[in-house]
Amino acid sequence: MHMADALISPAVGGAMWAATGGLTVYCARKLKDDLDERRVPLMGVLGAFVFSAQMINFSIPGTGSSGHLGGGLLLAVLLGPHAGFLTIASVLIVQALFFADGGLLALGCNVINLGLFPCFVAYPLVYRRLAGAGQGRMALGAVLGAVVGLQLGALGVILQTMASGISDLPFATFVLFMLPIHLAIGIVEGLVTAAVLTFVSRARPEILDLDAAHEGRGPLSAKGVAVVLAVVAVVTGGVLSWFASSHPDGLEWSLARATGSEELAEPEGGVFGWSAEVQEKTALLPDYDFRQPETEDEAAEEEAPAVMNAGASVSGVVGALLTLLLAGALAVGLRARNVRG
Repeated sequence: MHMADALISPAVGGAMWAATGGLTVYCARKLKDDLDERRVPLMGVLGAFVFSAQMINFSIPGTGSSGHLGGGLLLAVLLGPHAGFLTIASVLIVQALFFADGGLLALGCNVINLGLFPCFVAYPLVYRRLAGAGQGRMALGAVLGAVVGLQLGALGVILQTMASGISDLPFATFVLFMLPIHLAIGIVEGLVTAAVLTFVSRARPEILDLDAAHEGRGPLSAKGVAVVLAVVAVVTGGVLSWFASSHPDGLEWSLARATGSEELAEPEGGVFGWSAEVQEKTALLPDYDFRQPETEDEAAEEEAPAVMNAGASVSGVVGALLTLLLAGALAVGLRARNVRG
C-alpha cells in the first residue's frame, strides 16, 4: 500500500509531510519523557524484521492480487505507539530512499497511512480493548486491530488521492476495490501478528505487559528474543523473499481494476521531477533488485526469473541492516537524551 507520487498533488503531499513531521516530534518528546529501557534494543531489530516481512507478498486466492505485512500494529504492541510509529517511519524512509518503494512526495502519506492509523487508532481503540489473558483474546485483538488499521489506511489512500485531483480515478470504483482487497490482506496480517505476539508472550512476557511481575520468567532473555527476530529478519529478507508472490499488491490491483493500468503516469517537472531525480540517485537497489542496464535486450526481459534471486537477497539483507541502523540509532539517541534530561 505504498503510494507513488503519481497519485499525490504537491499540496496534499506537503500537508502529509507536515503532519508526519509534527507527529514525529511529538512521539520523540513523549519517548524522551517516558522511555522504557526494555524496549530500546528492540526498536532496531523489529524495524529490520518488519522491513524483511514487507518483502514477502502473499497471494490473495481468487483475486490475482497480493498483500504484505504492514507491521504498524505489531510495532505498537511490542514497542508502544510512539516508538512503534517512529520505527515504521524508519522502515518507510529506508524503502523510499534506497529501494524506490513509494514516492518521496508521497512519503508523508505512506507514514500516516501505515503508521498513524495502526499505532494511534487500531492499537489503543481495538487491540488493547480486546486483548487480555489467554492466547485467544490476543489473537482476536491482533486480527481485528490489523483489519481496522489497514482499512483506515486504505481509506486514507483513497481520500488523499481524491483530494489531490491529479488522476482520473473514479471514487466509487476505487473504493469498491480498495477496501475489500485490504480486508483480506488485513486478516492475514492479523494472523501473522498474532503468531509473532504468541512467540514473544511465551519467550519474554514482560515485553507485552510492562506492569507484569514476571521479569525473567520467559525461556529467552530479552537479548535472546532480539537475536531470534534478527535471524528471522535475515532469513526472510535473504531467502524467503525469493518466493514472494509476483501478483500486484492491493493498491496496484485496485488501480488496474479502476483504470486498466497498475501504474499511473507521473506528472513531469517541478516537485515530481525533483522527487524522481533524488530517488534515481539514492536508490541503491530499485524495486529490490540490482540496477538493470538500460540496453537490456527484450529476450532477457522475457526470461522467467530464477527461483534464487540474488538481487532480492541482497536487498533484503541490506534493507534490514539499514533499517536496524536507522531505528537503532534513533532509539539510542532518545535514550541518551532521556539520561541527560
